[in-house]
Amino acid sequence: MEPLLPTRVNTHRFGGGRPRVPDRRCADAIFYVLRTGGQWASLNETDLCAKSTAHDRFQEWVEAGVFLALWKAGVERFDELRGLDWNWLSMDGAMTKAPLGGKKTGPNPTDRGKDGVKRSLLTEGHGVPIGVAIDGANRHDMKLVRATIESLVVERPAPTDAQPQGMCLDKGYDFAEVRAVLAEFGFTAHIRSRGEEAKQLAREAGKIARRWVVERSHSWLNRFRRLLVRWEKKGQHYLAFLHFACALVAFRAAGLFG
Repeated sequence: MEPLLPTRVNTHRFGGGRPRVPDRRCADAIFYVLRTGGQWASLNETDLCAKSTAHDRFQEWVEAGVFLALWKAGVERFDELRGLDWNWLSMDGAMTKAPLGGKKTGPNPTDRGKDGVKRSLLTEGHGVPIGVAIDGANRHDMKLVRATIESLVVERPAPTDAQPQGMCLDKGYDFAEVRAVLAEFGFTAHIRSRGEEAKQLAREAGKIARRWVVERSHSWLNRFRRLLVRWEKKGQHYLAFLHFACALVAFRAAGLFG
């Protein structure tokens, strides 16, 4: 992360001021919040750094796009070491609670109308996240297809007749609008239909659509407990935590740490 951090400018008129808390301690504190799901105030009971310092640094890095850049670096590193599988991509949505509400939240139809958030995740064939979008929990999965594809964090190679790019989706995406969007972006749709169409598509392709890949990736993200319940009122803050988690998944998949 260090090479991606913004350069600090000392605004003190004499070049002095209070010594700055090291970036490493702040990064550890932010990771602590992401991993444990604890509130920022819980940092005051640790030896990492004060909650105000960690939160200020978090906001600074969100504004500078650090977590998005880190995710991109992780995916590029995975591509370099193992290679992204563009032949079979998977997309699916997941809903979590958002007790404090805020932008990009809405009534959760599966939780008595309480505020919630939906994340739409796109993965490549190994399950590494390469795209993510958020909206209210009442937003249908099909409405997030375009936004999720447009959020691709790395450049996508053009599909060819020899190397088509399949998009595996469950029956919640079985709509003409979704098929039109996928065709617009050059994807081959593999959608579990409410009828028999998906089975026919899978037979024609000679492959079995792999929707379980993205479901497993959602499970990986849920290990970061800050994502299980959204406490951020600002959508960009919750999205930054998502980007941070996606980056860690990518680096871990590349085998750079356990």
